[in-house]
Amino acid sequence: MSTPSAVAQRSLYWPVQWSRNRGLFGLFVVVVGFLLLYAYLFPGFLSVSGVAKFTQSWFPLALVAMAQAILMLTGGISLAIGPLVSLGAVVAATTMTGPPGALGGIAAVALTGLGIGAVSGVIVVRLRLPAIVVTLAAAFIIGGVALLILPRPGGAIPLWFSELLAGNMPVALGVLVVIALLWKVYLATPLGLSLYAAGENPVGAYRSGVPVDAARIVAYAISGLLCTLAGLFVAAQTGSGDPVIGNAFTLNSIAAAVLGGVGFLGGRGTMRGALAGSLLLSLMISVMFFLGFSPVAQYVAQGLIIIGAVALPEIRRWRTVV
Repeated sequence: MSTPSAVAQRSLYWPVQWSRNRGLFGLFVVVVGFLLLYAYLFPGFLSVSGVAKFTQSWFPLALVAMAQAILMLTGGISLAIGPLVSLGAVVAATTMTGPPGALGGIAAVALTGLGIGAVSGVIVVRLRLPAIVVTLAAAFIIGGVALLILPRPGGAIPLWFSELLAGNMPVALGVLVVIALLWKVYLATPLGLSLYAAGENPVGAYRSGVPVDAARIVAYAISGLLCTLAGLFVAAQTGSGDPVIGNAFTLNSIAAAVLGGVGFLGGRGTMRGALAGSLLLSLMISVMFFLGFSPVAQYVAQGLIIIGAVALPEIRRWRTVV
């Protein structure tokens, strides 16, 4: 028999199902179009090794997009995504070939992300501090810790691990599918059900007995875990750790989530939308590179497309009201 809290969660969860899925069809159409264009420009893409290479370039962005999206769904945001990726990379590079071994190094990376994410969540939730301020401060602290651990690029990743994740087989794609399935399972739990309620109507959810604070803290912990795992994968790609390699991921994670239809105010968007947004951003960068766009032109084009992605739903809403 359902408890009052569970009933409240479902009553707050199901009414937003339709609004969360709006615009995804159009996004998927655009993604398919870019995939076809990419396959035309890079014929080797349709081979197993081609899919593996592209997935490897997309995989870290997909993870950080999910990490940012889960916070945006609760009404939060993180400016510490990039430093967490860097920290995950240096922790992996300094532990996986040492006494803990590869499995011990992976565990250290995962626990680092979970711990830092949980602490950040507690500070934001319990002290009622703005997430953008807390995560900005965390970004400086985490970046400094990464430089203390590894002042310059170095360390090492076991060769077999690098070949497993960054070889000619699409292992990264399989890992991403597993993570997406785990996300679906998490959404079926009480905390998962509370996630959207916490972002859509936190006051109403709290009054209905929904564990809003716990859902937000767990969201920060999961976000931190995804970021350090992205750093682990980047380290596997390069074979070493770099204390500043994740800097670009902070803004790219926001851009990918926004492209995927995740709203800044919470309660709007889906994780598959964030994944599609990260795939679209990765495809855009690759296509512009093949077409010979200069780096400056690539930045300008990305900015214009992101502005258009944010403005289009608002224009549709305005036309509906008028």
